[in-house]
Amino acid sequence: MSDEISKLPPQVQERLLRLQQLQQTLQSILAQKQQVEMEQTEVEQTISELQKTPDDAVIYKAVGSLLVKGDKAKITEELVERKELLNTRSTVLAKQEERIRSQVKDAQTKLQQDLSPVSPPSP
Repeated sequence: MSDEISKLPPQVQERLLRLQQLQQTLQSILAQKQQVEMEQTEVEQTISELQKTPDDAVIYKAVGSLLVKGDKAKITEELVERKELLNTRSTVLAKQEERIRSQVKDAQTKLQQDLSPVSPPSP
C-alpha cells in the first residue's frame, strides 16, 4: 500500500497524512474523554456515599498506596472541587472532539475530491 501512496501527487499524500494525524488525535481525545467520564462517575458515587455517612464517622482517603484518616468535610470539599475540575475538562474535551471531527470531515471531503476522477463537462 505504501507503494500505491507514493504514486499519488504530493498534495494528496499530504492530505492523506493530515487525515491520519487528525484521526489519531481524535482517538486520543476520545480516550481522554472516556477516562474523565469514568473518574467523574467515581467521584459522584464517592460524594453520594459520603453524604450518607454520619459527620462523626471515621473517613479514610487513598494517598498513593496508603489510606490516610481525614476529615469528612475537608474530603467532601476536595471531591467537589475535583468534580468541578473534571466537568471543566469534560467540556474542553467535548469542544476539541467537535472541532477535530469537523476537521476530519473536511479532510475526508477534500481527499475524496482529489481521488475522484475528473468527469468531463456535460454538453
